[in-house]
Amino acid sequence: MGKRADFLAANKGQRVAMPGFVLLVHDRLDGDAAKRIGITVTKKIGGAVVRNRMKRRFRALARELLPELGKSGADHVLIGRAGGVERDFGLLRAEMVKALRKTSRPVGAEPVQAAPFEKKRSPSATSGQTVEKSTGAGASQAHEGRGEK
Repeated sequence: MGKRADFLAANKGQRVAMPGFVLLVHDRLDGDAAKRIGITVTKKIGGAVVRNRMKRRFRALARELLPELGKSGADHVLIGRAGGVERDFGLLRAEMVKALRKTSRPVGAEPVQAAPFEKKRSPSATSGQTVEKSTGAGASQAHEGRGEK
């Protein structure tokens, strides 16, 4: 990626923030299956030597991970953060894998966790009723769920 318009378009896509970088992924919807990469590191991060070192590390990660984990037909933009320069390369790689996996999931397909104290529904119970198992001297008792009467 080389054009400013491509970077601005990627800013409207998915965003995954990690301690060493921010990954932006924008589906181009142009029918081209190429996985493109863009890297930006601001002067706020450091001088030219520091910025170039960070970009080299990002290029090495992208070369290794994008072919298998990147989204086809999408632009991937890596924005360097201050913590990324001194970060261990193995840790940076693990973060990149995690970020790419997050972007490969469809939007809204986040894993859903059950409430910790949710009562289990019995298949024999009618809708609106739950069954609690008694540990005492009795059989199971049916109770109306959620305080409805």
